[in-house]
Amino acid sequence: MTCFWNRGLTGLAIVTAFGLTAAGAVQAQQQSAAPKVSVSEAVIKPIKDTATFIGRGEAIDKADIMARVNGYLEEVLVKDGAEVKKGDILFRIERSAYEAVLESRRAELAQAEANLELASLDLVRKQELFERGSVPEADRDTARANELVAEAQVRAAAAAIQQAELDLSYTEVHAPFSGRIGRVEVSSGDVVSPSGSPLVNIVREAPVYVAFSLNEKQFVEILQELEAEGIDRGNTEAAPEVFVVLPNGAELEEKGRIAFAGNRVDPTTGAVTVRAEFKNDERLILDGAFLTVGLQSQEAVDRIVISQAAIQRDQQGPFVLVVDDQNQVQQRYIVTGEVQGTGIIVLDGLAKGETVVVEGLQKIRPGVEVDPVMAAQAGE
Repeated sequence: MTCFWNRGLTGLAIVTAFGLTAAGAVQAQQQSAAPKVSVSEAVIKPIKDTATFIGRGEAIDKADIMARVNGYLEEVLVKDGAEVKKGDILFRIERSAYEAVLESRRAELAQAEANLELASLDLVRKQELFERGSVPEADRDTARANELVAEAQVRAAAAAIQQAELDLSYTEVHAPFSGRIGRVEVSSGDVVSPSGSPLVNIVREAPVYVAFSLNEKQFVEILQELEAEGIDRGNTEAAPEVFVVLPNGAELEEKGRIAFAGNRVDPTTGAVTVRAEFKNDERLILDGAFLTVGLQSQEAVDRIVISQAAIQRDQQGPFVLVVDDQNQVQQRYIVTGEVQGTGIIVLDGLAKGETVVVEGLQKIRPGVEVDPVMAAQAGE
């Protein structure tokens, strides 16, 4: 009995040991299997370089509409926020007083013309009498002077009529250009004057300027780029395109062109003022609105683009995990540029064709071997 029991124990031990050994082998095999990761290739894409700035909408024309004569406001012919055309009548001021002044000035002109005719006849008579020796030379000279005075009075009366006609025309207040009216600040029955407050303001909405500033380095780089491409800096049609992002975050489909660049650097900011002109057909760029402004180069440049999912960061900056030809993982610090859809530009640190890990980053570390599976390329 004892011998049989001992043999049983020995067999059990052997079976147990074999089972443990097999389990360990499976576990070791599982541990040695390279983890699967998704990788994406660094590709070359033609990209138009862009740079963004903070800008502000500026109306090409805007004005406060003032009364140019004193008077009682008879009619307000425009409503708050209305669109008007150049020459439209906005307000009417009482005309009767200015019509009376005009009639008085016309009467003064008629009197002056009559005095001139009388002075001219007197001069003719005095000249004839002087030639006969009937009057002294002094009388003839006095008559000539009186004629000159009468001529001056006629000119003064004519000028007074012009001023009276001008004042009468100012009783109708017209829109100086096409645009949108703001809030009307007066009502019928008010007494207005040139020294008073504005009646209303008007802003031309289209086209419109967007003003922004470039530092000296950026400004010089743009000039050098234009020179390298053989573009005259005064040719606005060939200048870099400008795009804007509206306050709600939407990018305006319409593109603008640089219309003006300052000729000096502001010593307080170290920046050069630049203005871009937009047609603004949809009236989405408002005077005074803050916008994100972007400059886009004319020619596309080949850039390396990878998926944004591959980017990780630590205290030293952004980096990616690169899979080499032996499927070994390497850590690579990079310099990133602008985002391009689901991808991002890499300015330095990667070469065309290198593969970077985009999924499974938490399972690996630099130096381990992986089983890479190609994922979709950035931007696809």
